Amino acid sequence: MSTAEQQPNETPSDALLGPADIRELAAALGVRPTKQKGQNFVIDANTVRRIVRTAEVRPDDVVVEVGPGLGSLTLALLEAADRVTAVEIDDILAAALPATIEARMPGRKDRFALVHSDAMLVTELPGPAPTALVANLPYNVAVPVLLTMLDRFPSIERTLVMVQAEVADRLAAEPGNKVYGVPSVKANWYAHVKRAGSIGRKVFWPAPNVDSGLVSLVRRAEPIKTTATKAEVFAVVDAAFAQRRKTLRAALAGWAGSAAGAEAALVAAGVSPQARGESLTVEEFAAIAENKPEAQRPAL
Repeated sequence: MSTAEQQPNETPSDALLGPADIRELAAALGVRPTKQKGQNFVIDANTVRRIVRTAEVRPDDVVVEVGPGLGSLTLALLEAADRVTAVEIDDILAAALPATIEARMPGRKDRFALVHSDAMLVTELPGPAPTALVANLPYNVAVPVLLTMLDRFPSIERTLVMVQAEVADRLAAEPGNKVYGVPSVKANWYAHVKRAGSIGRKVFWPAPNVDSGLVSLVRRAEPIKTTATKAEVFAVVDAAFAQRRKTLRAALAGWAGSAAGAEAALVAAGVSPQARGESLTVEEFAAIAENKPEAQRPAL
Protein backbone atom coordinates (compact mmCIF):
# COMPACT_ATOMS: atom_id res chain seq x y z
CA MET A 1 0.00 0.00 0.00
CA SER A 2 1.47 3.36 -1.00
CA THR A 3 1.92 6.24 1.45
CA ALA A 4 -0.80 8.20 -0.34
CA GLU A 5 -3.22 5.29 0.16
CA GLN A 6 -2.64 4.73 3.87
CA GLN A 7 -5.76 4.63 5.92
CA PRO A 8 -6.19 7.35 8.56
CA ASN A 9 -4.87 6.80 12.08
CA GLU A 10 -2.75 3.69 11.60
CA THR A 11 -0.39 5.18 14.21
CA PRO A 12 -2.54 7.50 16.31
CA SER A 13 -1.05 10.07 18.66
CA ASP A 14 -2.69 11.43 21.79
CA ALA A 15 -1.57 14.96 20.96
CA LEU A 16 -2.43 14.97 17.27
CA LEU A 17 -5.94 15.29 15.89
CA GLY A 18 -7.77 12.32 14.39
CA PRO A 19 -11.03 12.18 12.41
CA ALA A 20 -13.26 12.12 15.51
CA ASP A 21 -11.31 14.97 17.13
CA ILE A 22 -11.63 17.13 14.01
CA ARG A 23 -15.36 16.58 13.73
CA GLU A 24 -15.92 17.22 17.45
CA LEU A 25 -13.93 20.45 17.29
CA ALA A 26 -15.76 21.59 14.18
CA ALA A 27 -19.16 20.77 15.71
CA ALA A 28 -18.32 22.61 18.93
CA LEU A 29 -17.31 25.68 16.92
CA GLY A 30 -20.21 25.43 14.49
CA VAL A 31 -17.72 25.16 11.63
CA ARG A 32 -18.58 23.62 8.29
CA PRO A 33 -15.71 23.60 5.77
CA THR A 34 -16.61 25.68 2.73
CA LYS A 35 -15.45 25.53 -0.88
CA GLN A 36 -15.51 29.34 -0.96
CA LYS A 37 -12.66 29.43 1.56
CA GLY A 38 -10.94 26.42 0.04
CA GLN A 39 -11.18 24.55 3.34
CA ASN A 40 -10.34 20.85 3.49
CA PHE A 41 -9.16 19.78 6.93
CA VAL A 42 -6.54 17.02 7.24
CA ILE A 43 -7.90 14.32 9.55
CA ASP A 44 -4.98 11.88 9.48
CA ALA A 45 -2.11 12.05 11.99
CA ASN A 46 0.09 9.96 9.67
CA THR A 47 -0.26 12.49 6.89
CA VAL A 48 0.69 15.54 8.96
CA ARG A 49 3.68 13.68 10.39
CA ARG A 50 4.69 12.72 6.86
CA ILE A 51 4.46 16.38 5.81
CA VAL A 52 6.69 17.42 8.71
CA ARG A 53 9.24 14.70 7.83
CA THR A 54 9.22 15.62 4.15
CA ALA A 55 9.68 19.30 5.08
CA GLU A 56 12.77 18.23 7.08
CA VAL A 57 11.68 20.39 10.00
CA ARG A 58 14.53 20.66 12.50
CA PRO A 59 14.47 21.29 16.27
CA ASP A 60 15.89 24.80 15.73
CA ASP A 61 13.42 25.80 13.01
CA VAL A 62 11.02 28.70 13.30
CA VAL A 63 8.10 27.59 11.12
CA VAL A 64 5.36 29.75 9.67
CA GLU A 65 2.15 27.97 8.73
CA VAL A 66 -0.55 29.56 6.57
CA GLY A 67 -4.14 28.41 6.99
CA PRO A 68 -3.81 26.15 10.07
CA GLY A 69 -7.55 25.49 10.21
CA LEU A 70 -8.36 23.39 13.26
CA GLY A 71 -4.68 22.71 14.01
CA SER A 72 -3.88 19.24 12.62
CA LEU A 73 -0.58 20.22 10.99
CA THR A 74 0.15 22.89 13.62
CA LEU A 75 0.40 20.28 16.37
CA ALA A 76 2.71 18.07 14.30
CA LEU A 77 4.92 21.07 13.55
CA LEU A 78 5.08 21.99 17.24
CA GLU A 79 6.32 18.46 18.00
CA ALA A 80 9.30 18.96 15.68
CA ALA A 81 10.17 22.69 15.48
CA ASP A 82 11.50 25.23 17.96
CA ARG A 83 8.46 27.44 17.45
CA VAL A 84 5.49 27.84 15.11
CA THR A 85 3.63 30.94 13.95
CA ALA A 86 0.27 30.29 12.32
CA VAL A 87 -1.47 32.79 10.04
CA GLU A 88 -5.25 32.31 9.96
CA ILE A 89 -7.83 34.54 8.29
CA ASP A 90 -11.00 32.85 9.62
CA ASP A 91 -12.32 34.54 12.76
CA ILE A 92 -13.71 31.41 14.41
CA LEU A 93 -10.71 29.20 13.62
CA ALA A 94 -8.23 31.87 14.72
CA ALA A 95 -10.04 32.31 18.03
CA ALA A 96 -10.12 28.57 18.74
CA LEU A 97 -6.59 27.51 17.77
CA PRO A 98 -4.68 28.72 20.87
CA ALA A 99 -7.06 26.77 23.12
CA THR A 100 -6.53 23.64 21.03
CA ILE A 101 -2.75 24.00 21.36
CA GLU A 102 -2.99 24.51 25.13
CA ALA A 103 -5.33 21.55 25.58
CA ARG A 104 -3.38 19.05 23.47
CA MET A 105 0.22 20.25 23.80
CA PRO A 106 0.41 22.46 26.92
CA GLY A 107 4.17 22.13 27.19
CA ARG A 108 4.60 23.79 23.79
CA LYS A 109 2.03 26.58 24.05
CA ASP A 110 4.72 29.20 24.69
CA ARG A 111 6.34 28.14 21.41
CA PHE A 112 3.20 28.99 19.44
CA ALA A 113 2.05 32.34 18.07
CA LEU A 114 -1.07 33.22 16.11
CA VAL A 115 -1.44 35.97 13.53
CA HIS A 116 -5.11 36.59 12.78
CA SER A 117 -4.90 38.02 9.27
CA ASP A 118 -5.03 37.41 5.56
CA ALA A 119 -1.61 36.00 4.62
CA MET A 120 -1.55 38.30 1.59
CA LEU A 121 -1.57 41.29 3.96
CA VAL A 122 1.02 40.08 6.48
CA THR A 123 4.25 42.09 6.32
CA GLU A 124 5.81 41.05 9.62
CA LEU A 125 5.64 38.14 12.03
CA PRO A 126 6.15 38.01 15.80
CA GLY A 127 9.29 36.52 17.30
CA PRO A 128 12.39 35.29 15.49
CA ALA A 129 12.48 35.38 11.69
CA PRO A 130 10.95 32.26 10.11
CA THR A 131 13.31 29.68 8.66
CA ALA A 132 10.68 27.41 7.12
CA LEU A 133 7.19 27.62 5.62
CA VAL A 134 4.99 24.54 5.88
CA ALA A 135 1.33 24.74 4.93
CA ASN A 136 -1.74 23.06 3.53
CA LEU A 137 -2.65 25.97 1.27
CA PRO A 138 -6.25 26.67 0.22
CA TYR A 139 -6.51 25.65 -3.42
CA ASN A 140 -7.98 28.93 -4.63
CA VAL A 141 -5.12 31.15 -3.38
CA ALA A 142 -2.17 28.76 -3.19
CA VAL A 143 0.16 30.33 -5.75
CA PRO A 144 -0.22 34.02 -4.78
CA VAL A 145 0.11 33.19 -1.07
CA LEU A 146 3.22 31.08 -1.67
CA LEU A 147 4.94 33.70 -3.83
CA THR A 148 4.00 36.52 -1.44
CA MET A 149 5.41 34.71 1.59
CA LEU A 150 8.66 33.88 -0.21
CA ASP A 151 9.00 37.49 -1.30
CA ARG A 152 8.23 39.13 2.05
CA PHE A 153 10.19 36.76 4.27
CA PRO A 154 13.61 36.10 2.70
CA SER A 155 14.71 34.29 5.87
CA ILE A 156 12.52 31.34 4.82
CA GLU A 157 15.08 28.80 3.60
CA ARG A 158 12.87 25.76 3.09
CA THR A 159 9.22 25.48 2.09
CA LEU A 160 6.88 22.54 1.80
CA VAL A 161 3.33 23.19 0.70
CA MET A 162 0.41 20.89 0.04
CA VAL A 163 -1.61 22.11 -2.92
CA GLN A 164 -3.94 20.76 -5.59
CA ALA A 165 -2.03 18.18 -7.67
CA GLU A 166 -2.42 20.24 -10.83
CA VAL A 167 -0.94 23.29 -9.08
CA ALA A 168 1.91 21.17 -7.70
CA ASP A 169 2.71 20.02 -11.25
CA ARG A 170 2.75 23.61 -12.50
CA LEU A 171 4.96 24.88 -9.72
CA ALA A 172 7.51 22.08 -10.19
CA ALA A 173 7.42 21.99 -14.01
CA GLU A 174 10.65 22.55 -15.93
CA PRO A 175 11.09 24.42 -19.24
CA GLY A 176 9.61 22.46 -22.13
CA ASN A 177 6.90 20.84 -20.02
CA LYS A 178 3.38 21.58 -21.30
CA VAL A 179 2.27 22.85 -17.86
CA TYR A 180 5.34 25.06 -17.38
CA GLY A 181 4.13 28.63 -16.98
CA VAL A 182 3.98 31.73 -14.81
CA PRO A 183 3.91 29.89 -11.42
CA SER A 184 6.86 27.71 -12.49
CA VAL A 185 9.07 30.64 -13.49
CA LYS A 186 8.17 32.89 -10.56
CA ALA A 187 8.71 30.12 -8.01
CA ASN A 188 12.10 29.46 -9.63
CA TRP A 189 13.04 33.09 -9.13
CA TYR A 190 13.14 32.40 -5.39
CA ALA A 191 13.92 28.74 -5.06
CA HIS A 192 14.81 25.35 -6.47
CA VAL A 193 11.46 23.61 -6.83
CA LYS A 194 10.51 19.93 -6.99
CA ARG A 195 7.54 17.64 -6.48
CA ALA A 196 7.84 15.96 -3.08
CA GLY A 197 4.97 13.47 -3.08
CA SER A 198 1.26 12.91 -3.55
CA ILE A 199 -1.59 12.99 -1.04
CA GLY A 200 -4.81 11.01 -1.47
CA ARG A 201 -8.29 12.37 -0.95
CA LYS A 202 -9.33 10.19 2.02
CA VAL A 203 -7.14 12.05 4.52
CA PHE A 204 -9.26 15.21 4.20
CA TRP A 205 -12.62 16.27 5.54
CA PRO A 206 -14.49 16.92 3.42
CA ALA A 207 -12.77 14.79 0.78
CA PRO A 208 -11.89 17.08 -2.15
CA ASN A 209 -12.73 16.24 -5.75
CA VAL A 210 -9.05 16.39 -6.70
CA ASP A 211 -5.81 14.85 -5.53
CA SER A 212 -3.19 16.90 -3.70
CA GLY A 213 0.55 17.16 -4.11
CA LEU A 214 3.52 18.22 -2.01
CA VAL A 215 5.95 20.78 -3.40
CA SER A 216 9.39 21.43 -1.92
CA LEU A 217 11.09 24.79 -2.45
CA VAL A 218 14.65 25.41 -1.26
CA ARG A 219 15.67 29.05 -1.38
CA ARG A 220 18.48 29.83 -3.80
CA ALA A 221 21.78 30.32 -2.02
CA GLU A 222 22.45 33.24 -4.36
CA PRO A 223 19.77 35.35 -6.10
CA ILE A 224 19.46 35.18 -9.87
CA LYS A 225 22.34 37.24 -11.26
CA THR A 226 20.73 40.09 -13.17
CA THR A 227 20.62 43.87 -13.26
CA ALA A 228 16.86 43.72 -13.79
CA THR A 229 14.51 43.99 -10.83
CA LYS A 230 12.07 41.25 -9.85
CA ALA A 231 9.20 43.42 -11.11
CA GLU A 232 10.92 43.87 -14.49
CA VAL A 233 11.56 40.15 -14.87
CA PHE A 234 8.02 39.22 -13.81
CA ALA A 235 6.60 41.70 -16.34
CA VAL A 236 8.36 39.76 -19.11
CA VAL A 237 7.10 36.45 -17.73
CA ASP A 238 3.51 37.71 -17.55
CA ALA A 239 3.67 39.06 -21.11
CA ALA A 240 5.22 35.88 -22.50
CA PHE A 241 2.57 33.59 -21.06
CA ALA A 242 -0.42 35.89 -21.64
CA GLN A 243 -0.19 34.70 -25.25
CA ARG A 244 1.74 31.50 -24.74
CA ARG A 245 1.00 30.04 -28.18
CA LYS A 246 2.62 32.99 -29.90
CA THR A 247 6.32 33.34 -30.53
CA LEU A 248 8.11 35.60 -28.10
CA ARG A 249 8.61 38.16 -30.87
CA ALA A 250 4.82 38.53 -31.05
CA ALA A 251 3.98 37.89 -27.39
CA LEU A 252 6.43 40.53 -26.14
CA ALA A 253 5.53 43.19 -28.73
CA GLY A 254 3.36 45.11 -26.26
CA TRP A 255 5.99 44.89 -23.53
CA ALA A 256 8.74 46.12 -25.87
CA GLY A 257 6.66 48.71 -27.73
CA SER A 258 6.77 46.81 -31.01
CA ALA A 259 7.54 43.41 -32.48
CA ALA A 260 10.83 44.80 -33.78
CA GLY A 261 11.70 46.05 -30.28
CA ALA A 262 10.87 42.63 -28.85
CA GLU A 263 13.08 40.94 -31.43
CA ALA A 264 15.97 43.26 -30.61
CA ALA A 265 15.65 42.53 -26.89
CA LEU A 266 15.46 38.79 -27.53
CA VAL A 267 18.48 38.74 -29.81
CA ALA A 268 20.48 40.81 -27.32
CA ALA A 269 19.52 38.30 -24.61
CA GLY A 270 20.61 35.37 -26.74
CA VAL A 271 17.06 34.04 -27.11
CA SER A 272 15.48 33.08 -30.44
CA PRO A 273 12.63 35.45 -31.40
CA GLN A 274 10.77 32.33 -32.62
CA ALA A 275 10.96 30.64 -29.22
CA ARG A 276 7.97 30.46 -26.89
CA GLY A 277 7.83 31.28 -23.21
CA GLU A 278 7.41 27.67 -22.16
CA SER A 279 10.97 26.88 -23.33
CA LEU A 280 12.78 29.58 -21.32
CA THR A 281 14.49 29.42 -17.93
CA VAL A 282 14.08 32.15 -15.34
CA GLU A 283 17.64 33.27 -16.14
CA GLU A 284 16.67 33.77 -19.79
CA PHE A 285 13.63 35.82 -18.80
CA ALA A 286 15.94 37.96 -16.66
CA ALA A 287 18.28 38.47 -19.62
CA ILE A 288 15.37 39.64 -21.76
CA ALA A 289 14.28 42.07 -19.03
CA GLU A 290 17.79 43.52 -18.96
CA ASN A 291 17.55 44.29 -22.66
CA LYS A 292 14.17 46.05 -22.73
CA PRO A 293 14.27 48.91 -25.28
CA GLU A 294 15.27 52.16 -23.58
CA ALA A 295 12.18 53.96 -24.88
CA GLN A 296 10.00 51.52 -22.89
CA ARG A 297 11.84 51.89 -19.58
CA PRO A 298 10.15 53.97 -16.89
CA ALA A 299 11.65 57.41 -16.36
CA LEU A 300 13.68 57.74 -13.18
